[in-house]
Amino acid sequence: MQTPATLPDLGHTDARPVHWLATATAMAAVVAGAGLLQPDAAKADPSGSGIVTAAAPAPAPAPDAAGVELPLECGGAGTTVVKNASGDLDGDGGAETVVVARCAAGSGTPPSGVYVLARATDGTARTVATLLDPARHLSVGDFAVRDGVVTATVLGYSSPAVPSCCPDQLESVKWQWRGGKFVQSAQASPDTDRA
Repeated sequence: MQTPATLPDLGHTDARPVHWLATATAMAAVVAGAGLLQPDAAKADPSGSGIVTAAAPAPAPAPDAAGVELPLECGGAGTTVVKNASGDLDGDGGAETVVVARCAAGSGTPPSGVYVLARATDGTARTVATLLDPARHLSVGDFAVRDGVVTATVLGYSSPAVPSCCPDQLESVKWQWRGGKFVQSAQASPDTDRA
């Protein structure tokens, strides 16, 4: 039999509840920290096979209309983007930007163009479609992009005698991607003339 003088000091084996509480708290902090530090791009396979796959990258933001050369012929007057809105128009998961633009005229109501911008493979914005050609001499009033549909109120003129400041015709139109192209149709409200 050994005497107490020869026994090793085993003071740590006589733990108090405070010791166990501190140990449990430290372990919980380590486990929580490890959970927070997991990469966001990883997700477990739902089949339970243990295979981890990378999540799809987030879609690129909609193209910015600033700095994009629009197909407007303004004779050196420059262009003005009057309105813009973004949304996924073709169902590919990436957002396009639709802009209403016109020549920067000092007075009057220059005709509007409506253009669709998409992000090119190099990340720059480019014009991919013209929905309303300024050559039609129409202006755009209300304008929106919702659920893949572009809607606008288009203002026009009943004759060349109507002053350009005061369009006297109004039509509600929409454009939607169908069969690989944008198709224009009238909205539910009929064409109306303003007196």
